[in-house]
Amino acid sequence: MEPSILHADLDSFYASVEQRDDPALRGRPVLVGGGVVLAASYEAKAHGVSTPMNVRHALHRCPDAIVVPPRFEAYVEASRRVFDVFHDTTPVVEGISIDEAFLDVSGLRRLRGPAVHVAAELRRQVRERVGLPITVGVARTKFLAKVASGAGKPDGLLVVEPDDERRFLHALPVQKLWGVGPVTAEALNAGGLRTVGQVAAIDEPDLVAMIGKAAGRHLHALANLRDPRPVVTGQRRGSMGAQHALGRGPHGWDVVDGTMLALVDRVTGRMRAAGRTGATVTVRVRLDDFRRLSRARTLPTPTDRTETVLSTARDLLADLRPLLEREGVTLVGVSVGNLDDHGAQLELPLGDDENPRAAAGAALDDVLDAVRGKFGRAAVERAVQLGRHAPSEAPHLPD
Repeated sequence: MEPSILHADLDSFYASVEQRDDPALRGRPVLVGGGVVLAASYEAKAHGVSTPMNVRHALHRCPDAIVVPPRFEAYVEASRRVFDVFHDTTPVVEGISIDEAFLDVSGLRRLRGPAVHVAAELRRQVRERVGLPITVGVARTKFLAKVASGAGKPDGLLVVEPDDERRFLHALPVQKLWGVGPVTAEALNAGGLRTVGQVAAIDEPDLVAMIGKAAGRHLHALANLRDPRPVVTGQRRGSMGAQHALGRGPHGWDVVDGTMLALVDRVTGRMRAAGRTGATVTVRVRLDDFRRLSRARTLPTPTDRTETVLSTARDLLADLRPLLEREGVTLVGVSVGNLDDHGAQLELPLGDDENPRAAAGAALDDVLDAVRGKFGRAAVERAVQLGRHAPSEAPHLPD
């Protein structure tokens, strides 16, 4: 029953790396990004800056902020070194993103003492070996550990003891429940549920009627401290995706379509490099009023081919085109889900002569992968992308 799960989360990761590498930025408000804020230091957050805020809006709130372009290679290297610390701490590490992970330290008590001692040493090691601040939450479950790390920021250590779990969790707003976004929060608030304690007190069937079967059961369990999920190692991701913020303002359809092409090209390249195929293509957009919409389609056979995924993504995007042109679009994203480890199944009719477009598309994918693998991604682009600013590629955990 002792807390033994750690959630370790680097503080304002990109901004912290910039402040580490440039002493002139330390203690000053820092914004990482171009048109959109990718990360903000806590000095900037104190002025109300958040992500993904438009940089001009952020500078209006924090005029003294220093804007620096992202250096993704530096962030990837810093993440690798931090994960080295994680794996030196315990073999049971589940990476969530490049700047956070769950660690199970239940087997270390005899060697290194209680989990809080392990967490304190982990924070010291990250600071000394990588030079970055990190917050760690410690609890009996993954959910509580993640909530604890959020409450302990910045650069803190927070332990949720078993006899204090209800008091700690039930006073929090419903937005702290894992899986509650703006839409679900609005539905819960409309039903009179504003705190986690109120969600815990309502009968599960009533909660299901309010927000749906899956979400209702999930949130009712979390609110009542039921989270049996273990820390899992070596689990491959179920989907791969990418998104790009366009910023506010009018955007021609050629810009939206070109962005989608670049994102699909990137995602399918990652899939082929990892030996994965997927069957479900999902397109996501954010409107000018910050509403989010998505459309998805499941293909008859899994694929890793750019042409196939792009054609599907364009069809889904076309369904949204009238709305996007009328109300504006600020973000475009695409993902491929239902990933598996099997090779792509050949589609009928077989043979280059009978299906020349598919064969040409597959050959083009293979050539682009080979050139980019040897000379870097910027070495070759599709003709339609010439003269256009390529969407930035945020770093991600290896598959």
